[in-house]
Amino acid sequence: MVTLEIKILRRESRDAAPFWQSFFYTPQGDGETVATVLTWLCETPDLRDIDGNPAALIRWEHSCLQKKCGACAMVINGTPRLACHARLSEYKDVISLEPLRKFPVAADLIVDRSAMLDQLRSMALWLREDQVPIMDRFEDAYDSSRCLQCGLCLEVCPNFRVDGAFFGASAAIPAGRLLSESDNPRKTELAKAYRQYVYEGCGRSLACHDVCPAGIDVERLMAKSNGAVLWRLFQRKKKGD
Repeated sequence: MVTLEIKILRRESRDAAPFWQSFFYTPQGDGETVATVLTWLCETPDLRDIDGNPAALIRWEHSCLQKKCGACAMVINGTPRLACHARLSEYKDVISLEPLRKFPVAADLIVDRSAMLDQLRSMALWLREDQVPIMDRFEDAYDSSRCLQCGLCLEVCPNFRVDGAFFGASAAIPAGRLLSESDNPRKTELAKAYRQYVYEGCGRSLACHDVCPAGIDVERLMAKSNGAVLWRLFQRKKKGD
């Protein structure tokens, strides 16, 4: 097995200056991932970097390690990915790990993604009453429900900023699910929020479609939601509302 250099962009706290620190790791099998390396580093007693200097515990977020929760999102060799889904066999010699760049860094590879939850709250993206599934839209609802809220789509989006008015795909996908199932009064409210926070700010780059670790067909779902919102806007204008 070839020994890899694992370069990690570290930061002791939110206000501290970032610095690079490297470690050596020799893979033990073909199925190992970046998450495997980070777990090993954190479990190594008397951890030292490649220069022999003592190293503090590496802070990173994880939970399921099975591409189900989205907690281990980070930038790996310049590409936003889930650490549990990035196999070491895909890389050669050096693997660089950085926190997501669109969100405030808390420490090391941990970022504050609370902005995503705030956006969901501001659009009221939850069911207020029981809903009967519309069977011909079941596939869209199921696809939308697989969103991990990992933030990778926002990381690659050229239009998203944490303090901006465009909420991105992480809000568009759950909004689309509710638009397909809610009753008419709720749809009007949702359509207005969707138009304000998603439709009007989206540049249609569709970078979110390619990076989604869950494989959600973001382009198809957003196209359907856009069509629904524009149709309701047309109907309202036609009635003179």
